[in-house]
Amino acid sequence: MAQGMNVARFVLSCLVYLASSVWAIAQESKPNVLIILADDLGYSDLGCYGGEIETPNLDRLAERGLRFSQFYNTARCWPSRAALLSGYYAQQVNRDPQGERPKWAVLLPELLKSASYRAYHAGKWHVDGPVLNAGFDRSYLVVDQDRHFSPRNHQLNDQPLPQPSLSDGYYATTAIAQHAARWLAEHQAEYRSQPFFLYLAFTSPHFPLHAPAEDVARYKGRFRDGWDALRVRRHQRLRRMGLVNCELSDRHPDVPAWASLSAEEQAAWQGRMEVHAAMIDRMDREIGRVFEQLKATGQWDNTLVLFMSDNGASAERLVRGDGHDATADLGSAKTYQCLEPTWANLANTPLRKSKIFVHEGGISTPLIVHWPAGIHAEGELRHSPAHLIDVVPTLLQVAELKAPSVANGEARPDLPGKSLMPAFARDEPIERECLFFKHEGNRALRVGDWKIVASGANSNWELYDLSTDRSESLDLANQHPERVKKLAQLWTERDAEFARQGATGAPLPRAKK
Repeated sequence: MAQGMNVARFVLSCLVYLASSVWAIAQESKPNVLIILADDLGYSDLGCYGGEIETPNLDRLAERGLRFSQFYNTARCWPSRAALLSGYYAQQVNRDPQGERPKWAVLLPELLKSASYRAYHAGKWHVDGPVLNAGFDRSYLVVDQDRHFSPRNHQLNDQPLPQPSLSDGYYATTAIAQHAARWLAEHQAEYRSQPFFLYLAFTSPHFPLHAPAEDVARYKGRFRDGWDALRVRRHQRLRRMGLVNCELSDRHPDVPAWASLSAEEQAAWQGRMEVHAAMIDRMDREIGRVFEQLKATGQWDNTLVLFMSDNGASAERLVRGDGHDATADLGSAKTYQCLEPTWANLANTPLRKSKIFVHEGGISTPLIVHWPAGIHAEGELRHSPAHLIDVVPTLLQVAELKAPSVANGEARPDLPGKSLMPAFARDEPIERECLFFKHEGNRALRVGDWKIVASGANSNWELYDLSTDRSESLDLANQHPERVKKLAQLWTERDAEFARQGATGAPLPRAKK
């Protein structure tokens, strides 16, 4: 009897070992994925992209991973999220503020389901439909972005939660990270035989400029030298890092020289940047909390982490929500302030313009990639242009999946993006026809290093050679009219094609040339 029990125990231990080995192999072949999306973060706000804001967790991620110097978005919150999660340009999936996606435009969590991924969301959504309907298994959603301390609309698994009071100590950035860590702990406890996809979409540093007082205090006086001097210093650091080789763009026309301001004006403006910095600092700290949870569950090495932003820093000027009380403490719930062009010009150093525009300052932001089990390069730069539309094809390749040709009974267009996996291995060009941009009449097209761009539907095309002029300082349109004409024709063709796809949901065959 005892001998039989020993044999049984031996067989059982072998089966357990075999199962754990199979699970380990499965985990190695199907890595976890963590996408971290900041909201309105400028190109040079992070320490590892030349900024003076303290971001040690992201800086370490960059030191042990990759930084892309020319990563693009769509210049605005909702089209960027559509591109990131669907793999298509926003125009292809009819994604404007009121638009609904065609049935074929399924999102990334649904695509990953066929590889047994469980999907989790924490933070902003800004895509049509409920979060769980898009394939997520858990969600903490912050809809109200006017109140970082007490959102009126936030939801757990698509069900409304009560509004936090100001005495509760709630802060959206912290709450978002807490739920993300909660999802990771739940996954480890209940579903660790499956890989996970975690979409961590912070609402920082989007206006209003709200941050805990203790975080703001850390940056008191940090920006006393003003935007002119700080832009020069950021630009110098960026050049030393090898992230840019261009000149510094001109100061925004709506931004006065710092030296022309009175001491009182300088002090008031400093306060805004102090809160902006505190928001980013707190976001980095909360990202560190999520990283610690990953490490505690043993999933760090086998997790592909992608950090990015939905657009460049915002130059918008507005007051909404509960209004602005000028007598309240800086960055508190009773205030409502924005960066405006003054500090947005610094945040997007050295690039031109800001959120909403499709000049480089509006559409080019950081991309940090980290994956110890899959990327052996550490601290390297990648200069090949890349875009949010590349994320879906990249993750499909990582998960060893093919993009479906049909979804919900409807044919799908080919994905316009390219997998970034080759660039993970080495800094090499990613071959593509073009990168397309359009938002609120602002439009652009990049082919190779040449870019045409225009601000407003009736503006003339400008032409830049981005190999030497990322700051878009020297317009070459008059010198190369035929090149402008050719690129403009290609933009018009793509615009018409994408509009038809978005309107009808029917993919159109592209004529071969």
